[in-house]
Amino acid sequence: MTTAPTAPAATERFQHTVVAGWMRRLSENPSPRRNHWHTKLIYYRAAAEVLASPPRSPLNWRCIVDAVGSRGCRSTFYEVAGAHARHRMVDELINDGSSDSIQIALRYLRSDPVEQLIDETKVWLFWPYRQRLLPALATLPADEAEARLGEALTAWSDRYPAVARAVEHTPPACAVEDLTVIHEGRLSGTQATQRLTGRLSRC
Repeated sequence: MTTAPTAPAATERFQHTVVAGWMRRLSENPSPRRNHWHTKLIYYRAAAEVLASPPRSPLNWRCIVDAVGSRGCRSTFYEVAGAHARHRMVDELINDGSSDSIQIALRYLRSDPVEQLIDETKVWLFWPYRQRLLPALATLPADEAEARLGEALTAWSDRYPAVARAVEHTPPACAVEDLTVIHEGRLSGTQATQRLTGRLSRC
């Protein structure tokens, strides 16, 4: 069994992951006039709503914009998702430049903007589960911490089954990063992604 890390050092590592920094920078922006986070939330909610709805025609940007309602439009959708979207999560991972971040980014680099939106929606919906889990992750040995992370993913999947299944059961990127932190370099970004994808596919 791996020895548990000291709590302050471990907590700091979880707080300073790339995705955590991206979430914090966007969601804590105090400027209402320049806060892109509010626009992202509108489209995250719409994506989750569309995925949870009864089967319909293939998912595309029009479905998402229709779900947004009167505030939705094509141009705003592409500000949130797509190759030239503002504040993309995957760009943060690429710009970090570390081996694990690049490996994770390659799994989340999408040609389909709707899939990119779903990846970020997964992080947004899983975030409360992650934040409640952090105190435990910071004090447990690696095998126990991974088990707790897996339990949180299962609970999240039970709450949002359609979102969890979307895009081939890809896990929230924040959970993948957390798993690499748990194992302190002994598990690559690619391996962490594969392990959590397998877990979700069995839920």
